Amino acid sequence: MNRNLLMFIFSAIVLMTTVISCNKTNEFEEAEQLKIQEYLERNSTLNFELKPSGLYYLEQVTGTGTLPVKFDTAYVRYTGKFLDGRIFDSNVNAVKPLEVIIGSQGLITGFSEGLSYMKQGGKSLFLIPSSLGYGSTGNYYGGIGGYTPLLFEVQLVLLKKGKGI
Repeated sequence: MNRNLLMFIFSAIVLMTTVISCNKTNEFEEAEQLKIQEYLERNSTLNFELKPSGLYYLEQVTGTGTLPVKFDTAYVRYTGKFLDGRIFDSNVNAVKPLEVIIGSQGLITGFSEGLSYMKQGGKSLFLIPSSLGYGSTGNYYGGIGGYTPLLFEVQLVLLKKGKGI
């Protein structure tokens, strides 16, 4: 075979693989959006605010003080759930709240953003689409599949300006 023909065949295969992959991605994204909409319909008394990023935020108890900014230290109690109500993680019964640095790489984007709307003593719900969570790959160790929206119940127990106490 001549070289031009081989290059054409290779390019066609790459193009077809890309198109098929994009179609699958769109299917997963659409299925996730459907899950989120069904959750919101089932829980219509919860008046989530849809933020520009795609985060659904609901303040349940208003805290006091200032809002956190990047690199502030937040001490939180939380419960992470799938939209069907199954809990995948919680520190509510832990001796100490979890210490997190706002905007750090250790936090999923949606969790960090949700904290940025809270004041000390506040309680909120974060409905986090996968684009602000664990994305298309999920979190194997947490048992979270790709394209999985997550619901967090969060209490901001203490806020300290800057890193650490």
